[in-house]
Amino acid sequence: MTFIDYYKILGISKNATKDDIKKAYRKLARKFHPDVNPGDKEAEKKFKEINEANEVLSNPENRSKYDEYGKDWQHAEAFEKAKQQQRSNPRYQTRYEGSSDDFSDFFSSMFGGGQGRRARGMQYRGQDFNAELELSLQDVYRTHKRTLTVNGKNIRLTIPAGVRNGQVIKIKKHGAEGINGGPRGDLNIRFSIVNSTKFRRDENNLYTTVDLDLYTALLGGEITVDTFDGKAKLKVKPETPNGTQVKLKGKGFPVYKKEGDYGDLYITYNLKIPSGLSAKEKQLFEELAKLR
Repeated sequence: MTFIDYYKILGISKNATKDDIKKAYRKLARKFHPDVNPGDKEAEKKFKEINEANEVLSNPENRSKYDEYGKDWQHAEAFEKAKQQQRSNPRYQTRYEGSSDDFSDFFSSMFGGGQGRRARGMQYRGQDFNAELELSLQDVYRTHKRTLTVNGKNIRLTIPAGVRNGQVIKIKKHGAEGINGGPRGDLNIRFSIVNSTKFRRDENNLYTTVDLDLYTALLGGEITVDTFDGKAKLKVKPETPNGTQVKLKGKGFPVYKKEGDYGDLYITYNLKIPSGLSAKEKQLFEELAKLR
């Protein structure tokens, strides 16, 4: 396996912070994304390399293994198991001072004879891959499909409506290959949900604020409000105080993996005091104040 310098690919130093990695990845991903460079094979190749580098360096555990074992970071667990086995068996404590880059030679130098053959034939599960997928709140309001590029492979993924920020889903056998025919690892995808709407999400419920004019608040009436996927009409009771909260049942966010089940939408009224009053309006308000 040819060594790939993930730090060089992202254009960062080995002392880069998690935020540095995230910023570098997003900048390069936007630049080399296939949608921005249709038909450009070089850009597509670069995009795959960028994703691979981010998958490793954005995960602290994988980054630590990569820093120590280089190209063989995915086999770090097997490497450590083999070293432990050597230490626990005095008969085979052959001194090993080679580089981790010579990983495949390690097993043969560590064990001799039949013991070595058995060690080389042992099966180990492949390393899990970890990736972060950024979606908008609108994206996860409905079930939809996305294509992810992981280690140069396209994976068609169905994202159920209602996934939450920070939620992780596992796609089995889409991680690193196992050693000596061992099972592949898994792909863990963490969702990063960005909310740029006027609605605040809390579990399956949504919250928002709606301006209410003074006259409707005093006399009552009907108003039209925005919901997450449309509009709704609300009846306002006479003498509604500022800060009143009303609930629209079933107008919240979809419940994860429960088709047709939704949370509620809570609306808080924000009373708007009229400004720029005419002389006549001021006179009427003064007369009203005298009546009170």
